[in-house]
Amino acid sequence: MKVAVSGKGGVGKTLVAGGLAYALAKKGFKTIAIDADPSPNLALTLGLSSEEASGIVPISENKQLIEAKTSTGYAGVFRLTFTVDDIVRDYAVKTPLGVNLIVMGTVRSVGAGCTCPANAVVRSLLRHLVVERGEAVVLDMEAGVEHMGRGTARHVDVMLVVVNANVKALETAKRIHELGTKAEINHILLVGNKIENEAQRGAVEAFAKVNGFEILDFLPFDKNIVEAEMRGETPLKYEDAPAIKAIERLCDKLLQGNT
Repeated sequence: MKVAVSGKGGVGKTLVAGGLAYALAKKGFKTIAIDADPSPNLALTLGLSSEEASGIVPISENKQLIEAKTSTGYAGVFRLTFTVDDIVRDYAVKTPLGVNLIVMGTVRSVGAGCTCPANAVVRSLLRHLVVERGEAVVLDMEAGVEHMGRGTARHVDVMLVVVNANVKALETAKRIHELGTKAEINHILLVGNKIENEAQRGAVEAFAKVNGFEILDFLPFDKNIVEAEMRGETPLKYEDAPAIKAIERLCDKLLQGNT
C-alpha cells in the first residue's frame, strides 16, 4: 500500500498522513512515513519530542550524504546513478508509534530546472521507496505532485486530497487533482476533514460533484486534536477521539479497496 496525502496547509493533512501510517503499523504492516512537506511536522505527529524532531537532518540538507552519493571528484560533475537502499537503513528514524520516518526536506519541482545533487538523491530515494520496496508507505506531501516525478507518482496506489469546507482549500484540491491526473495517478480521492456540521459536509459534497472527485470519507472536527496540539502532544495517542477513530476507518476502507 503506497498512499500520498496532499492538501492545502492547515487542513489537517499531516494528521491524516500520520494517522494512516500509525493505523497501518498497528495492523502489522512494516510502515515507512515520508515527510516531503517543505515545513515538516510529521515527526511530532508520530510521537517524537520537539527536541528529537529538530535533531533530524532532512535528506536534502545532509551534505555529507549527498556528496557521498553523487560526487565524482570533478567540480560541477556529479553521478546520476547510485544506490539508495542504505539510506533507508541508516537514516530512517524509529518513532514511538512503530512507524519508520524519513524526512526528505525541500524538493524542487520537475519543471524548476534544478539538477542539483540533493534533488537527484531525494528523487532516487522517493522512487526507491514507492516503486521498489515492499513496505507500506505514506507520503505527507506539499500541495502538488511535481516533485515526485511522473514515473514515481503513477506507482502510488492512491492519492488522498484533504480539504475542509474553506473555498481556498477546495480550489487547491482542484489544482492537485489536475496535477495528479497528469502524473497518471489512477486513484485520487477526497477526504473532508474538520467537518463541524451538515452545511460544511454539503459544501464539500457539492465541490466533489462539480469537479469529478470521489469522496473517500469525512472526518469530524475534534477538540481533542486541537487540545493535544496545544499541549505539544501527538493527537494519535488519544485513540478514542472521534477524529482518530475516523482515520482508522479510513485506513480500513483503503485496505479493502486495495485487496
